[in-house]
Amino acid sequence: MTIIPYSVYRKETWDAFVEMSKNGTFLLKRSFMDYHSDRFFDCSLFIYANTLPDGEFKEKGLTTKDLVAVFPANWDKEHYTVYSHQGLTYGGLLVLPEVTQKEVLDMMHAILLYYRDMMQAQRLVYKPIPYIYSSLPSGEDLYALFRAGAQLSRRLVSTCISMKNPMKMSTLRVRQAKKAVEHGFYIDRMTEGDTQTLHEYWQLLEHVLKTYHNATPTHTVQEMEVLMEQFPRNIRLYIVRHEKRIAAGCIVFEWRKVAHMQYIASGEEGRTYGALDLLFRHLINERYKQFEYVDFGTSNEDGGRYLNEGLIFQKEGFGGRAVCYDTYEVNIANAISEDKEQATGEATNGKCPVKYLDLKRITNSFEPKLTAEVSRVVQGGWYLLGKENKRFSEDFAAYCGTKFCIPTGNGLDALTMILLAYKRMHKWKDGDEVIVPSNTYIASILAVSRARLQPVLCEPRLEDYLIDPCRIGELITERTRAIMVVHLYGRVCDMKPINELATAHGLKVIEDVAQAHGACYEGIRAGHLGDAAGISFYPGKNLGALGDAGCVTTDDGELAEQVRSMCNYGSREKYANEMKGLNSRMDEIQAAVLCLKLKRLDADNEARRRMAQAYSKGITNPLITLPAPTADPLQNVWHIYPIRTPERDHLREYLAATGIETVVHYPIPPHRQQAYMEWNDRTYRISERIHREILSLPMSPVMRDDEIARVIEALNTYNV
Repeated sequence: MTIIPYSVYRKETWDAFVEMSKNGTFLLKRSFMDYHSDRFFDCSLFIYANTLPDGEFKEKGLTTKDLVAVFPANWDKEHYTVYSHQGLTYGGLLVLPEVTQKEVLDMMHAILLYYRDMMQAQRLVYKPIPYIYSSLPSGEDLYALFRAGAQLSRRLVSTCISMKNPMKMSTLRVRQAKKAVEHGFYIDRMTEGDTQTLHEYWQLLEHVLKTYHNATPTHTVQEMEVLMEQFPRNIRLYIVRHEKRIAAGCIVFEWRKVAHMQYIASGEEGRTYGALDLLFRHLINERYKQFEYVDFGTSNEDGGRYLNEGLIFQKEGFGGRAVCYDTYEVNIANAISEDKEQATGEATNGKCPVKYLDLKRITNSFEPKLTAEVSRVVQGGWYLLGKENKRFSEDFAAYCGTKFCIPTGNGLDALTMILLAYKRMHKWKDGDEVIVPSNTYIASILAVSRARLQPVLCEPRLEDYLIDPCRIGELITERTRAIMVVHLYGRVCDMKPINELATAHGLKVIEDVAQAHGACYEGIRAGHLGDAAGISFYPGKNLGALGDAGCVTTDDGELAEQVRSMCNYGSREKYANEMKGLNSRMDEIQAAVLCLKLKRLDADNEARRRMAQAYSKGITNPLITLPAPTADPLQNVWHIYPIRTPERDHLREYLAATGIETVVHYPIPPHRQQAYMEWNDRTYRISERIHREILSLPMSPVMRDDEIARVIEALNTYNV
C-alpha cells in the first residue's frame, strides 16, 4: 500500500474516484473542497493498493487502476491535528464498492502512520460519511476507528425519510399545507443565475437564524452564489411565495439518491400559514419521489451542544427518522502503539506482558466476520428464541453427535436444569445424592445444591486431576441417583469404567463439559459420553461467546423437552406455564457468534495441542510437575495447561515479575468454601494438594511462538 498526498495536478483523478466510490458526494469533489483552501491547509491523501518497488515517491510508478481510496483532510498545525475535513459536514474515507473491512483496517492504519511520520500529527478528528450516502452498507471505517481506540466527541442528529418505505404522505401535515394554499401561497424555484432571488431569500434566512436560533449561516451569500454557479445541478433553492414575497424556503444539496435540505427558513407569515409544510410535501411527493432518502438536516444548535426538539418534531411529522452525523477523535500515538504491540509483541518500554488469556486478541482473530455477524443479528430485529438459536442447536448437536442441543443462558443453569428435569421425570426426592469431583469448580456442585439434591464429593486421581473411577463405587448408596463427571482442564474423564458402574447401579451419568469442547474419548465427543451434558460458553472457554451462554446436549427426547420448557419460564407455549421454570435463554447474538466460532473450534483445539506439546517438551525444570500425557491426543483440548509445584505462590510471583500472567484453578477447594461451611471440617487430601500446588500457564490458540518461548525460558530459569 502506498500513500501519496493530493496535489492540484491530480484534481481530475480525485474527482473521477469520488464519482465511482461507494460513498462519495459532490461535497467531496475538489471544486467544493478547494473553495475552503483559503481557510484550511489541505492534507488530503490518495491510497494505492500496490507498493512502489524501492519505497520512494515516484508518482508515475502508480496508475489510476491501483487507486483504492482517497481521504479528504486538512491540517491544524497549532494543535497537531488532522481533520476530515473542517470545511465539510462529513468527510471520511472514500473507498471502492468492492473494498473489504480488512482492507479498510489496513488503510486506516497506514493513514495514521503517514500523518504521524510526515506531519508529527498527534490527533485525528474523523467525521464518517453517513450510511445514506453509501451504495453499500458503510461500517468498515467505523470498525477501523473502534480498533484505533476512537472516542465519540460530537453527535449531530439529522432527520431523514427513507423513500423506500414512505409513510402515507396524504395525511402527513396536510392540514397546514392546505391552509397555505387557501391563503395564496405557492411554490417556486430559483432559476440558474437568479442572484436577486438568492439575496432576497438570504435576508430572510439571516433574520430567522438570528431571531430564533441566535446563529448565522455558515456561508455568506456571496459564497453561496459561487457554489451554486459551480454546482448548478447539485445545489438548488426552493421557495414558497405569497404575493411574490418569499415566505419560506430551503437550499437542497442533491447527490445520486439523497436530497439534503440545508438553510431552511420560514418567516412569520410562513410560520402562521404552514409554508414549509407545503414545500416539504411537494419536495417529498413530487420532486424527490425517485430518490432513496430526503435528509432534513441536523437539529443541533450552538455547535452541536443543543438539540432543538421543536425542529425534530416538525421533521418527524413527515415520517423522518434519526440519522447521526458523528465526529470521532483518535489519539494517533496510542492507536499506532497498540497496533504495533499486538502485531509484534513489543511495547515502547520493552517486552509486553504475556497475558494468561488475551480475549481481545482472540476476538480480533475472528474479525471482520464477527462484527458482521453481530451487526446482522442486531439489524434483523429478532433477539431471543429465533433462527440463530435454531441454527446453533442443529450445528452443535451435529458436532457433538447428539440428537438434541438446547441453548441456555449459562452452563450452571444447564447442569441445574438437567438435574431438575431428571428429578421430575424419575421422581427423585430432595436430598438424593449426586457424586461429583471434590476438586471441580464450585459451579458443578452448586448445580446439585440448586436442584435440592445432595452433592457427594469424590477424590480425583493426582496424575490427571480427574474423578477417580475406583473411588466412585465406594460412595454409591441407595440414595445415589447420578454421577457428574467433570472433564477438567480440557481432558476427558475415563468414561468406560464410569459408564459400566452407572449401568450396574442404574445411575445417570451427567457430563460437565465447560472445559472440554471438542475433546474425544474412543472416537466420541464430550457432550455425548453420558446421558446428558451441561456446557458453558463463558468467553474464556475453548468455544466462547461474547458473554454468558450455555447448552444441554442429550439423546433423551423427554429430557430435551423438559429442559427446553424449563429454561423458558416452564412454558412450551406463551403464557402457559407447566412448571416452575427459569429464565435461562441464549440470546440470538451469542448463538450467531458461537455458530461462527464453532467452524474453527477443531483448528483452535489443534493449535492448543501444539502449544501444549511445546510446553511439555520445552519445560525441563525438575521443580515443576507437568501434566501427564494422554494415550490419544484427541482426549485433551488443553483448555488449561496445569503445572504443579510445592512453592506455587512463589513461582507465580516470579513469573509475574517477568511479565508472565498466570491463574490458579482453583485456590480454594469446594469443601473449604464458606458457601459449604458444613464441609469445612472434612479432609480431601488429594484435592487439597492439587488446590495448593496447581498453576495454569498462559494458553490460547492465538499465542505467538515468541510468547511461548518466553514462558518456557522463565520456567526453566526458576529456582526456589
